[in-house]
Amino acid sequence: MFGIGMPEMILILAVALIVIGPKKLPELAKSLGKGIVEFKRATQDFQESLDVKNEVNELRDTVDSVKSDITHQLTDLSDKTDQSQRNMPTKQAEASSDSIYSEKNQEIDESADVASNQKNQEADEQNYGRK
Repeated sequence: MFGIGMPEMILILAVALIVIGPKKLPELAKSLGKGIVEFKRATQDFQESLDVKNEVNELRDTVDSVKSDITHQLTDLSDKTDQSQRNMPTKQAEASSDSIYSEKNQEIDESADVASNQKNQEADEQNYGRK
């Protein structure tokens, strides 16, 4: 057990028998046995608590890993959404500039038509005036 052989055990028991006496030796052995059993139970409980703690740490690591993965996925999704939203105003601005361009072209065409009509009227008036 602790490197104690049979001769050493006999010597310890002989000394205990002389010091303690034959009447109290069984009570002492019984108390010593109970103490050893309680020590073993405490050791097992401690070992179980360490095992539980290790399992909890492993679960915590797993949960942290999953949390990290979800966070990265949400960040990526958010970045993609931000990029698409950034592109939307550009597309809207392009559409807006296209519509403004179309409106300006219509205004230019209308003013050109008005100018052309005025020139035609002036030309007609000059032609009618000569006749």
